Amino acid sequence: MTGSTCKLSTYGRIDAVYWCESGSGEFSNAVNITVQDKNMILLSPARPVTEGDSVTLSCKLRRQTFDSNVFFYHNEKLIQSDTRWELNISAVSKSDEGFYKCQHSGQESAQSWMSANRPKAELRAYYKDIPVGSSVTLTCSVNPSSSGWKYFWYRGEKTSEPLTSQLSAAPIRVSEEGVYWCRGGRGEPVYYTEYSDPITINKNVPNKAVVTLQPNWSEIYRGETITLRCEIKDGGDTEWEYEWKTSSSEIPSNQNEHSISPVSASHSGVYRCKGREKSEKSSTDWSDPFKLTVSDKPRPVLTVSPSWLSAGASVTLNCSVKDQSAGWRFLWFRIAPELSQNIYNVVLLPGSTNGTQRDSYIVHGQTHTAGYLCKAGRGDPVYYTEFSRAQFVWSAGQSVSCHVINSGNNTQ
Repeated sequence: MTGSTCKLSTYGRIDAVYWCESGSGEFSNAVNITVQDKNMILLSPARPVTEGDSVTLSCKLRRQTFDSNVFFYHNEKLIQSDTRWELNISAVSKSDEGFYKCQHSGQESAQSWMSANRPKAELRAYYKDIPVGSSVTLTCSVNPSSSGWKYFWYRGEKTSEPLTSQLSAAPIRVSEEGVYWCRGGRGEPVYYTEYSDPITINKNVPNKAVVTLQPNWSEIYRGETITLRCEIKDGGDTEWEYEWKTSSSEIPSNQNEHSISPVSASHSGVYRCKGREKSEKSSTDWSDPFKLTVSDKPRPVLTVSPSWLSAGASVTLNCSVKDQSAGWRFLWFRIAPELSQNIYNVVLLPGSTNGTQRDSYIVHGQTHTAGYLCKAGRGDPVYYTEFSRAQFVWSAGQSVSCHVINSGNNTQ
């Protein structure tokens, strides 16, 4: 059905429990419907009645009208006897809960159960941390919703004197930390709802939280080991608990340091943190966002100078990576042919076992054509880039001659 109403015919067998479901999959409360074959029935609420609301129970005859007194019973006790065919309860209380039936001229309806619930107040706060020098909004409401409520607010214990009262559902703003409650009241004498569940409001401290990165490099590469830290400026000797939030797939712990090894592209995102005092439960504001970007593993660029040289001359190798100042050390390699096996071996050049701080390396006394490679490393444990592409230095001093041979008869 597309409408919000479902009509049932009493000609069929419809005794059952009924409920409805919204398009989003939410279920309503359940209603038990019973068809009576008697001439007299008592119409009563199918759902629990909220304490303080008014309710009317009606006695109905199928084939005749009332011509004498109608008797209403509550838990087998007569509570009304006159020509009215309705029982009105102006303000339902828990004592009104129970079985009801009506009688007229020797006929009697089936018993009908009516339950009464005391409504409960609901307290909401969009923000639970009070910014420095500001306040947060608290909203109290009664469920199910009805009119005439005023709201009483409490901080600390429920038995304490209310802070203030409102004659409408208007929210209040608070600037003090603590545990807050509320409840609704209406009527004279005042009928109160149940207390709401408590909400703890914390007051932010002026200390500032800052997210830092160790090592503090301008660019982070896939496979490295990093640590994000939440630092509280001017935190002194205060013991802090920490909270993180991020747009990445990583979920940091509640510690002030969060290590990631190895880091990957999925860790890229915005990170924020805040601190909360263990003793006072007051907290800092959220830190400014820290953006972490994880790049693919870098490949350095190797250049050689000169590319052609005379026998015995020196060759200068230069290895460049992004952000040369980010703690890189450089390793240098020569490509040595193994003619017997028709392969090349990569040999580490002297003096570069632990890497060199300089991004250049001089090869002295080169006599033969040779190829060179480089790569860079940084951090602890050491993270290495890819190898550079090979670059060759060609020696003009070798006795190699080339001849062009014409195997045909034509010279043209």
